[in-house]
Amino acid sequence: MNILLAVDGSPYTKRMLGYIAAHDEFVGAANEFTAITVVPAIPPHVQRYISREDLEGHYADEARKVLEPIEAFAKQHGWKFKSQHLVGNAGEVIAETATKGDFDLLVMGSHGHSTLGSLVLGSVASRALAQCKTPILLVR
Repeated sequence: MNILLAVDGSPYTKRMLGYIAAHDEFVGAANEFTAITVVPAIPPHVQRYISREDLEGHYADEARKVLEPIEAFAKQHGWKFKSQHLVGNAGEVIAETATKGDFDLLVMGSHGHSTLGSLVLGSVASRALAQCKTPILLVR
């Protein structure tokens, strides 16, 4: 199975990784994992004052903070693993990546906001659920 892990470095991501590690059906030799983190875009009116090189460096640094511990966790558990970072709105980018990337399953941690909270706050998980055509496993 080709599994996409949506990660943000939060305690919910750690809980999701622990859940996967505890369930052998996810970590079998036939499964491959791709972790994705989405870095919020710097607004265009600010971007014009930053060089392209500095902007890309910022995005890469922010992604590295999230992905390095997850890469270490995957290596420790012997997973077939790769990672990537993208820039944009997290819910939209995750849903698009899962749908276009030929993934069998999207796994993400959920902060577990109430329905009203998700409506008001705009949950990444809610947006991914609404837009993604790939099956999703939410871990709370």
